[in-house]
Amino acid sequence: METLDGDELCFPQLFNISCKKPLQHHADNIFIYILLSCISLLTVTLNLLVIISISHFRQLHTPTNIFLLSLSVSDFLVGLLLMPVQILQNGGCWFFGSFMCEFYNYVSFIITSASVGNMVLISADRYVAICDPLRYPNKVTQGKVIICVFLCWACSVLYNGVMLKEFLKNPDKYNFCYGDCVFLVEYIAQVFDVIFTFLSPITVIIVLYMRVFVVAVSQARAMRSHIAAVSQQGSVSVSARKSERKAATAIGVVVIVFVISFCPYFVPAFAGQVLLFSEEFSFFLIWLFYFNSCLNPIIYAFFYPWFRKCIKHIVTLQILQPDSCDSNIL
Repeated sequence: METLDGDELCFPQLFNISCKKPLQHHADNIFIYILLSCISLLTVTLNLLVIISISHFRQLHTPTNIFLLSLSVSDFLVGLLLMPVQILQNGGCWFFGSFMCEFYNYVSFIITSASVGNMVLISADRYVAICDPLRYPNKVTQGKVIICVFLCWACSVLYNGVMLKEFLKNPDKYNFCYGDCVFLVEYIAQVFDVIFTFLSPITVIIVLYMRVFVVAVSQARAMRSHIAAVSQQGSVSVSARKSERKAATAIGVVVIVFVISFCPYFVPAFAGQVLLFSEEFSFFLIWLFYFNSCLNPIIYAFFYPWFRKCIKHIVTLQILQPDSCDSNIL
């Protein structure tokens, strides 16, 4: 009868109940660890730069940037908390116990849901700013924005608490051995989560951004026609075309990246299957899902010229100088 060596078990001291380590190639593991660690570090660094920039410089204390700050906080937590745990779990064993398995999955759902909610809020903010610019200062104030951000996080906590109620009651229900962290979502909860977390947000974002794009193009054409009557038509035409292409590119990147990052994660739900987070394929889907947090600061921050100025101030330690918070960034 074949016996297991202690090195093949997650917990050799618990020989009878310990899970067995999956067979993996050591060289492949090292490459994966390095790659995922770099992604985690990049996610933390980029989002931390956004957080420091918006928090420090007073010129950036605007309603739009408060939404951006909230998004960066959620993405920062993804890189700081969720990604490292996933890297450690890549060995196939869960070493943190039953409570941490329950806590980690709950927190991961809260953070990712809040990130999705922040993206929707940013879309709504840009919609009001472009489509109703005269009323924007009265409609979107810092007080209202702070309330929206608070409700976004509070709803994420409440929503995921309800959806994961059965798992939170008995986190070991689907574990087959010690060192396992199997997380199952019931089919009804899956369907509701797909509608609430994926279909609804992406529909709202696409509708709002398409409306923003149409209005932006219309305004650019109207301005081009007006200026063409009193200035050189050629230079204005080129400028308007560049503005239209830039708007189309930004909107396309936002929507495409959102779909690419989120859609594969929900493929098992669309196929009528149960999400099993301990499987290797699910591990890949989760990392693709998390990778969106690394791309968000690039999409939402690197498109802004002020971000490059903030990076220069931070890297050169100019933010440590007196009254640096009042520096001209815009």
